[in-house]
Amino acid sequence: MQRAAVLPDFPWDSLAGDKELAGRHPDGIVDLSVGTPVDPVPDIVRAALAGPAADEPGYPTTHGPAELRQAVADSLVRRFGVAPVDPAAVLPTIGSKELVAWLPTLLGLGRGDIVAVPELAYPTYEVGALLAGATVVRLADGEPPPPGTRLVWLNSPSNPTGRVLSAAALREAVDAARGIGATVASDECYLALSAPPHQAISVLHPDVSGGRNEGLLAVHSLSKSSNLAGYRAAFVAGDPSLVAALLEVRKHAGMIVPRPVQAAMQAAVSDDAHVAAQTAVYDRRRARLRTALEAAGLRVDHSEAGLYLWATACRPSRLTVRDLATQGVLVAPGEFYGPAGVQHVRVAVTASDERIDAAVSRLTPA
Repeated sequence: MQRAAVLPDFPWDSLAGDKELAGRHPDGIVDLSVGTPVDPVPDIVRAALAGPAADEPGYPTTHGPAELRQAVADSLVRRFGVAPVDPAAVLPTIGSKELVAWLPTLLGLGRGDIVAVPELAYPTYEVGALLAGATVVRLADGEPPPPGTRLVWLNSPSNPTGRVLSAAALREAVDAARGIGATVASDECYLALSAPPHQAISVLHPDVSGGRNEGLLAVHSLSKSSNLAGYRAAFVAGDPSLVAALLEVRKHAGMIVPRPVQAAMQAAVSDDAHVAAQTAVYDRRRARLRTALEAAGLRVDHSEAGLYLWATACRPSRLTVRDLATQGVLVAPGEFYGPAGVQHVRVAVTASDERIDAAVSRLTPA
């Protein structure tokens, strides 16, 4: 009998003691440990969720309606300047985390295959490889994937570092992966939360892809840019043959986005104003928190875009987590994201303005 994959403990469970400590602060906890949206869902999205699609009793399609896929394809061109995407090469997913976790399995990876992830990476990239029985390697900047690599994960803006990769760096990674026949999956769930001078670029942009999407998958989430974490609304787009293969498996497995959520997704990707407004909110929060962290003696690295600040006190991250918890501020230790993060902490900017103000007040010396 085949044994189930041996998975690591869920990282955030280990923060229970620090969370309890932070919660004892007289003015309550400021929880900056998880990137959970707190701002309102846009009105146009809520209206779409409760609209005609909410009264469709039949099963939705796994591929989603043509008008949704066209709206997604149009948004990629409009928002990110990618080459036109075939709507058939767009696939709605039940949030992006489930796709990240199951992508190696859906692509048929298994024992003996390698999944390459960034040196500092979202933990679910590794979990997905383990679920498939594959092996994980962590790649430092510019390091090519080793022979036997079947899947390469890219992530810009980065979770946890907020780092934005240049078109040249992304192109180099794509060329290296293509050179050994590996699929590239670019986690772009924070892509919309960037702006000049730190504008992030999609793997489907011609400056990265060379004008062809073969072997490329761009993974997008509406959780962050449209405050839809509770809706579980995301999509993958790119190589038509890869998307078709994913669709076939997902149809058999019943991995279907609910029809009202599909309608909400269409509304969200069709409106850019709420995304620009939300990006501006996060930019303001990031700037305020960065100033406060630096005033408290921490160094902030990268952190150009997305939802996180990557900070260090040049000591083990768990000590920094505990020190901040005594001030009622909960953050995540960098070790969650790989051995290279052992002296950093990740600070999310997804608290309300009132809680951000509280954190700034506590961190700024009198």
